[in-house]
Amino acid sequence: MGESNQRGGGVRAAILGMAVLAGMGAGPLAAQTMDHSAMTHGAAGPAAPLEPGQGAFAAVAEIAAILAQDPATDWSRVDITGLRDHLVDMDGMVTRTVVQTRDTDGGIEMTLEPGEPGNEAALRMVPAHAPVLTSETGWYSVVEDRDGKLVWTVTSAGDAARIRALGFFGLMATGAHHQAHHMALARGEPMH
Repeated sequence: MGESNQRGGGVRAAILGMAVLAGMGAGPLAAQTMDHSAMTHGAAGPAAPLEPGQGAFAAVAEIAAILAQDPATDWSRVDITGLRDHLVDMDGMVTRTVVQTRDTDGGIEMTLEPGEPGNEAALRMVPAHAPVLTSETGWYSVVEDRDGKLVWTVTSAGDAARIRALGFFGLMATGAHHQAHHMALARGEPMH
């Protein structure tokens, strides 16, 4: 059994133990004051934390470990700095983007203006993401330049409520391509 499976089992066992305590009427205080020295954690010793503390750091650490385990990794092409720069863009896009949204027939229209603090990252990412969203969902997703502003329209007659509910940030996060994109960036391979 691999180390991560043992750790995952330890975490699952701890969660199960807390659930059992809660079911027996013991509250959170009982879980905090119980004698942990009697607990067994398997052959690998005590469970170790699974999260390295910050999302971008965790993504870099995970990908660096995958690359290290892959004998086909071409270390002369690996670009962890490029991956890090993209993760910084992702963070800026999620935390600082200013977007104006309006409902349209079948979905929404989102407008981003250059010069707004935090919009630089989104202005780089949206044009690459829009066609990927179409290929993964079948929705109409198109980006236009209107008088120097980026306008992204996403519509689908059958999914208008879902598109509106997701909004800009949910639509940017939609799809299962992000991890593959990050691996390609780290390997120094072009993607989008």
